[in-house]
Amino acid sequence: MTEHNQKQLGNTLWSIADQLRGAMDADDFRDYMLSFLFLRYLSDNYETAAKKELGKDYPDAGEDSRKVPLALWYANNVDDTAEFEKQMRRKVHYVIKPEHLWTSIANLARTHNGDLLNTLQTGFKYIEEESFESTFQGLFSEIDLTSPKLGKTYADRNAKLCTIIQKIAEGLNEFSTNIDALGDAYEYLIGQFAAGSGKKAGEFYTPQQISDILSAIVTLDSQEPKTGTKKRLESVMDFACGSGSLLLNVRKKVAKAGGTIGKIFGQEKNITTYNLARMNMLLHGVKDTEFDIFHGDTLLNEWDILRELNPAKKPLFDAIVANPPFSYRWDPSESMGGDVRFKSHGLAPKSAADFAFLLHGFHFLKDEGVMAIILPHGVLFRGGAEERIRTKLLKDGHIDTVIGLPANLFYSTGIPVCILVLKKCKKPNDVLFINAAEHFDKGKRQNQLKPEHIQKIIDTYQNRTEEPRYSRRVEMPEIEKNDFNLNISRYISTAVGEEEID
Repeated sequence: MTEHNQKQLGNTLWSIADQLRGAMDADDFRDYMLSFLFLRYLSDNYETAAKKELGKDYPDAGEDSRKVPLALWYANNVDDTAEFEKQMRRKVHYVIKPEHLWTSIANLARTHNGDLLNTLQTGFKYIEEESFESTFQGLFSEIDLTSPKLGKTYADRNAKLCTIIQKIAEGLNEFSTNIDALGDAYEYLIGQFAAGSGKKAGEFYTPQQISDILSAIVTLDSQEPKTGTKKRLESVMDFACGSGSLLLNVRKKVAKAGGTIGKIFGQEKNITTYNLARMNMLLHGVKDTEFDIFHGDTLLNEWDILRELNPAKKPLFDAIVANPPFSYRWDPSESMGGDVRFKSHGLAPKSAADFAFLLHGFHFLKDEGVMAIILPHGVLFRGGAEERIRTKLLKDGHIDTVIGLPANLFYSTGIPVCILVLKKCKKPNDVLFINAAEHFDKGKRQNQLKPEHIQKIIDTYQNRTEEPRYSRRVEMPEIEKNDFNLNISRYISTAVGEEEID
């Protein structure tokens, strides 16, 4: 499927969503739309695997695309269904009954001939309960099909669901939807819903252009970036992973360079977004054995695998990317001062957990790994506890690069942000400053970074090149003279020269 067609599929699905959601909030409608797309993916994948499993016994539906071959097989092989489902659980790790497959659901929606709402509820529950627990448990738990937002009465809600699914089915039928196309359409819709959700969207979505910069930075060979992209990353981690787009972007970058990732790790506190992330992984063809996404609070470090006290077993990651909530208010307990993640540097202030997030990630970075994190500019110059943490990180030689980005790139905030690149054993004894704040295309609602703006940042990082008013390598004595303040304008002149008058 061409890139143009993939974009068209995304646009088609978005216009359906826009048209059908009525007075419903974008992020409420998002959960229905994306879950139904995901069901379509699971069904396609399941039927392909069933075809292989049953071989010549797989029934032929003939010309009628509305027939469900698996339903015919179930009807004729009642005694063998339990064994078949056992095999499918082993092969694809989940089970769907024929009446819950997308084709059956779409037929029900088209004919309005039956209880679609109840069928969907039963289907979702069956997938969750009869499949591999860790990946599928509670996957549809936030999809409230009984919500009054769908309609006042049960009949109204049933009718609304029929309309939504019928329109999605018609939209998908116009395109040949292979896995890449569905994955890209899903990603596109997440972005569109984020734009429609405004302020709340920052919680689950990193704009593609910023995601591209972070992904490129952590996949370049960490200590000798001139050698190009790493061919193999054993593990990549995002501890505030939202819908998982950033992790998928890292995977895409590595694959494009002909490399592989051993395993993807993510953590997300918001349950709805956590479910979105798991669906997003599967929809992009990441097998459930290739990722591990945990629902829990990062600052409290609730994930058991990260609480391992034996240093030999402590998980460490090649690449860490993150876009945590900016200046998040938190309330660390006194005992947290002794937490292994914070005790060498100190606790971030209650008013802003930015450095707490940074130190959490940094604690789990491999010696030769790279971490890239998006933070508000305040972390570069604020005093007090943050100054102490920043000073220690600089004295220990852990801050590699500071990149200032333009304002108004995010849906959730108009403030300009920066990317900090950290390494445990960095080689150059200087900090590279990149002032990319003036390099963008002005958009109506959001400013945009064009491919050439992104490439310029990546090339400058990779080659550590210096350019007046854009980038500069600053030695530690100069940073020390500035009291370890990393405000970019202290090191790169941003003043605009007055035009000479003839």
